[in-house]
Amino acid sequence: MVDLTETKSVPQNGTAAAMGLFDGLHKGHRAVISRAAEIAAQNGLSPAVFTFDTESVTSKGDGGVRYILSREIKLRLISGLGAEYVYSPNFAEVKDMNGEDFVRIILRDRLKAEYAVCGEDFRFGKGAKWGTAELEKLCGEFGIRLFVVPDVKGKNGRRVSSTMIRELIGSGDVQAANELLGSCFSFELPVSEGRKLGRTIDFPTINQIIPHGQVLPKFGVYTSETEVCGRIYKSITNVGVKPTVGCTTPLVETYITNFDGDLYGKTVRVSLIKFVRPEMKFGSIDELKKRISLDIESIEK
Repeated sequence: MVDLTETKSVPQNGTAAAMGLFDGLHKGHRAVISRAAEIAAQNGLSPAVFTFDTESVTSKGDGGVRYILSREIKLRLISGLGAEYVYSPNFAEVKDMNGEDFVRIILRDRLKAEYAVCGEDFRFGKGAKWGTAELEKLCGEFGIRLFVVPDVKGKNGRRVSSTMIRELIGSGDVQAANELLGSCFSFELPVSEGRKLGRTIDFPTINQIIPHGQVLPKFGVYTSETEVCGRIYKSITNVGVKPTVGCTTPLVETYITNFDGDLYGKTVRVSLIKFVRPEMKFGSIDELKKRISLDIESIEK
């Protein structure tokens, strides 16, 4: 995969370009990207993706919309869906374009698109003024064929959306969120220095600071899986502020079973599997130790 944002290169042949914010890479997003890859294969083109740098679109202020996937995870998942080229500019670079400029500059000139693919709710141009009807007209003027992929719906009949997934993650229902995402909701963050309290109670953990702006799961304990050097370990993860010992910044604190090693400074992926219990404040460190032991037993059975 070539990231056009970084390389400034363009495909030598034409492309079939999927378009969308793709902030969760959920099943609806995957359907759009997969359709573009199919069209590219059928027509001897390169599969490409246009998407904004999600972290530049979502608000990092308190109470604002939070991003689901980091840029790194998002680009890796897009590549796994078959994209050979990705153009992912900062939102500020294109937010004031009108609809015609978007099609001419982004699709025709930048991506050399012969086909464009999007979802039914795709909006573009300044103020998201233009939708699929206007897009079809403009694409026709530039010799680009447009395919609009129907909405993908969940088991409840509702359209799969990033808004729905944020709500599920925020309520702790990561199982339902993972089903709609098509993969596990994950944090992929550097391991930071903590107080090393876990080592003193025989449960060494890794600490990762949740970036301001990323979606916050319901505070509590989750069963999880942690990837270290390509190997997956069962783990138990606390998301929150550790009320027993006190912490002002939301953390991902994970105990990895059957692992012994130093991960400080390394980037580690922790995937949340199932909510176990809310975050609790214990009366003593001994009470905390007993509860952690019970949590770990639940994943080792």
